[in-house]
Amino acid sequence: MTDILNPIFVLGGLGFTFAVLLSIASQVFSVEIDPKVDEVRNALPGANCGACGYPGCDGLAQAIVDGRSPANACPVGGDPVAEKVADIMGVNAANVDRQVATVLCQGDCEKAKLKYRYDGIKDCRAENILQNGSKACSTGCLGCGTCMDICPFDAIYMEDGIAVVDKDKCTACMKCIEVCPKQIIELVPYENEYIVKCKSNDKGKEVRSNCDIGCIGCQICVKNCPVDAFEFENNLAKIKYDTCINCGICASKCPTGAIFPGKEKTKAS
Repeated sequence: MTDILNPIFVLGGLGFTFAVLLSIASQVFSVEIDPKVDEVRNALPGANCGACGYPGCDGLAQAIVDGRSPANACPVGGDPVAEKVADIMGVNAANVDRQVATVLCQGDCEKAKLKYRYDGIKDCRAENILQNGSKACSTGCLGCGTCMDICPFDAIYMEDGIAVVDKDKCTACMKCIEVCPKQIIELVPYENEYIVKCKSNDKGKEVRSNCDIGCIGCQICVKNCPVDAFEFENNLAKIKYDTCINCGICASKCPTGAIFPGKEKTKAS
């Protein structure tokens, strides 16, 4: 009987000793959590998209409380969330310019030429492996909907063979930007009404042969802009959004319609 009881007592004693040591260690090495972290976390939208540069809303909340990130660091929540976080932290929140994704291509089925007909896997990355895709324009949207499939907010839909962003649903999580093999999706200010929706660096003659609505590098927009809000490089015009006053002269003068006037339309229900 003693041979049976001794191991039980020994193991029981060891278990009790370790339990006491762990209890003491938890008290000695405990890290006090600032209650503001939970308050800030609850004020954040919970998208966990990483657009703020931190690993989800928990990481951002801790960074804000630690002073490593400003109250307006969440691009998804914008001003309303920034104001709530600022109230919790007792600071002033600067206005946040909302950014949204935009597909810089309007070369749909009617306007863009094809090199071949693609009947493979419906994934832009797969199609892009085959001669840079079926579009004659090397930077044209391939229209397989990979960006639409990866968007967690249903903010992208396909129309006439190209991807279109619903700005009111976009949270600037950048997942579509990361997955696009053509790198033609960029963040632009939500309030900006004019965008050069083309990424081709080809010369005008080649652009015209590939697409009816691409930027041909004529620089008419550059010459007619009253506030010098354009950059021109590698045969492509680009609007400087911080300078643009949304006057619309560029869109009215553009001979191909490459400058998109107005915000992206919302997907019809």
